[in-house]
Amino acid sequence: MLVLVYLALGAIFFLLGASIYSFLGVVICRVPRGEGILRGRSHCDACGRTLTAGELIPCISYLALRGRCRGCGEKIPPRSFVCELFGGALCVFNAFYFASDPARGALYFACACVLTVVALVDFDTMEIWDRSWIALAALGLAAVWLCPETGLVSRLVGAVCISVPMLALALVIPGGFGGGDIKLMAAAGWLLGWKGAVAAAFFALLGGGGYGALLLVRKKAGRKTQFAFGPFLAAGIFLAQYLGDAVMNWYLGLFL
Repeated sequence: MLVLVYLALGAIFFLLGASIYSFLGVVICRVPRGEGILRGRSHCDACGRTLTAGELIPCISYLALRGRCRGCGEKIPPRSFVCELFGGALCVFNAFYFASDPARGALYFACACVLTVVALVDFDTMEIWDRSWIALAALGLAAVWLCPETGLVSRLVGAVCISVPMLALALVIPGGFGGGDIKLMAAAGWLLGWKGAVAAAFFALLGGGGYGALLLVRKKAGRKTQFAFGPFLAAGIFLAQYLGDAVMNWYLGLFL
């Protein structure tokens, strides 16, 4: 009986997370095109046909339609399905992992939502919206109360320990980092504290460096080719949110 209760709760949290990420997908697609997100029915981007309620069930509709529009047969971008699946799985994980501290779980999920928007919008447009880093900074303000183990001094140091060197590098090497990248890391440092900020930068540089090296090896980019770094920063911040302190404590323990 208890197993059935957990399965039911898991299904509810999965649907909640997937639905939120489905809405984020609408935001990510419509806003850069200048379309409203609160007005206008959901429609197929290829043929313009208005979608029915049965075609808007997160994850399930994509599988039932076999990834194609029912009207014109155009392929639906798999990214939508992957995002919904990720959102649902993350919501379930946070709900159960932070069962004794649901406010923290909700905070972490909200941060993941913001970071997902940052990553996908920057990937599509090479731009990080100001509203994204402002939202992350606002969540950092909530974290002051919800995550008191990270002190205010640590947060203030975190806001500058990575963003200021990034700014200096951008001034020395034009195009080294965009303004959005710098402001995002300042907000992340305020959210995570200095240990989390350093860990986030490490994860981002590891991922971005590996991606850049792969492009060079495959001869798909030159040494001066620029690519969106926001997705790697977002992924680094996401990982640091869960693993940052543990990784930094382990690393510092090697020398102290």
